[in-house]
Amino acid sequence: MKKTVIVTDSTADIPADLVKKYDIRVVPLRLMFGSDTYLDGVDITAGEFYKRLVESTQLPTTSQPSPADFVAVYESILKEFPDSSILSIHISSGMSGTYQAALLASSLIEGDPDITVWDSKSASYGFGVLVVHAAEQAAQGLAVEDILTSTEELRSKRRLYFLVDTLEYLQKGGRIGKASAVLGTLLNIKPILSIDHEGIIFPVEKVRGRKKATARMIELFQKDLAGVTNINVAVGHTADPSSVNDFLEQLSAVFTVKETVYSDIGAVVGTHVGPGTIAAYIWPA
Repeated sequence: MKKTVIVTDSTADIPADLVKKYDIRVVPLRLMFGSDTYLDGVDITAGEFYKRLVESTQLPTTSQPSPADFVAVYESILKEFPDSSILSIHISSGMSGTYQAALLASSLIEGDPDITVWDSKSASYGFGVLVVHAAEQAAQGLAVEDILTSTEELRSKRRLYFLVDTLEYLQKGGRIGKASAVLGTLLNIKPILSIDHEGIIFPVEKVRGRKKATARMIELFQKDLAGVTNINVAVGHTADPSSVNDFLEQLSAVFTVKETVYSDIGAVVGTHVGPGTIAAYIWPA
């Protein structure tokens, strides 16, 4: 049986126990606070990142892995498992050049290795859940093409929304104007956002107040998953698991929740959305 090894990048925000369980190889992006550079999830945890983010006057910057970073990972896998297949799944090409770097790296390795690079067209655990699913399928011995068919099917069924607690970081990152950010903060506006089929973030609605916004997210899920009663849910939070308790309580009142996964929204995604963000990824159980 040919072994398939799953590779991803740190923006998948996969819980450490699942990375270890399925031996998923994670290539970190980089985070720069002034002159200090960190490897996402390696040199700085999500908790440390948000503490520093709140205290910093300057927004950190991020950068994708280089093709050389991917070459090193691919070559180490092929050395360890010479006849293996590699399936490399990454953050949306519409948000980062990480996918392109992985694709270029796959073409630089000699000997015609069996490497497939796949654009998830999503971000954070929105694609982390797809990576974990692919790793589960790989552990069962499925071939790459069958893993991708199954993973694409899950992607088509999975729905996601996220809620930004403050407009400050969208404004700092140049995503919205300062006047809009100030007005939105004064009015206690909580934007609900999602990611489209091309892997681009888009605004869904603006709701006043966090409790109303989480209730509206659940209404949107009910509409998207009409007729579905049993679900699995993954919730992303900014290193504060208690921040999603109210949402999960509201969700359990309208769906039967079979499985719940908690995911830290990591430093790279967190740079753009800021602390207090919650994200929910739901698919039929």
